[in-house]
Amino acid sequence: MKKQVLVTGGSGGIGSAIARAFADQGYEVVATGLTEQELSALPDYKGISYETLDVSNQEDVLKLINQFDSLDVVVNAAGIILREGKEFTLEGFLKVIDVNLSGTMRVCLAAKPLLREGSSIINVASMLSFVSGPLVPAYTASKGGIAQLTKALAAAWAKDGIRVNAIAPGWIETELTSALRQDESRSKVITDRTPMGRWGKPDDLAGAVRFLASEEAGFITGVILPIDGGYLTL
Repeated sequence: MKKQVLVTGGSGGIGSAIARAFADQGYEVVATGLTEQELSALPDYKGISYETLDVSNQEDVLKLINQFDSLDVVVNAAGIILREGKEFTLEGFLKVIDVNLSGTMRVCLAAKPLLREGSSIINVASMLSFVSGPLVPAYTASKGGIAQLTKALAAAWAKDGIRVNAIAPGWIETELTSALRQDESRSKVITDRTPMGRWGKPDDLAGAVRFLASEEAGFITGVILPIDGGYLTL
């Protein structure tokens, strides 16, 4: 029987790369997007099926999870960021927290009864789990929360044989960073600060996620792994 993988936010750049990486290894993957329009724009990929999911909606989460008999891997990649000062409004702040942090917890709690001994959860944190993002306080707070939530669940669920880890991407080429990449001066500041001298690609993250879910990582839990080209070393 094929192993079952759920990737929330699987229509986005990072989530899509992760979903493909598991499918390429023969896993049966369900990847989610917020709307049918998002999902219809994705090409067919062997081993991946697509479902809509709003992680801020508890009924939506339970409806999706109830489609599974069991799960081997859950990847929480669904997330949002608000620009132009919108995270400095209470409405914007609460929206980002609800999707990024509370949404991750909703999925973890709903999926836990389906996770077996040796199963794995991988959350998507951020380099802003470690340093501040003064223009995006809600995103920063949510990703700091993801790091601590990952550690807490790792400790709480280890007795059940469930490992919980997170990756912390740096500056990655996705739709969320397109405006920054199109601004040559701001993009240069980023690449100049990054020891490896480039933006990361979604595929740079996928292998690490697949490793964290594998038996080779069987004694690793509670880790927040930066994947940032060395950005946090400076």
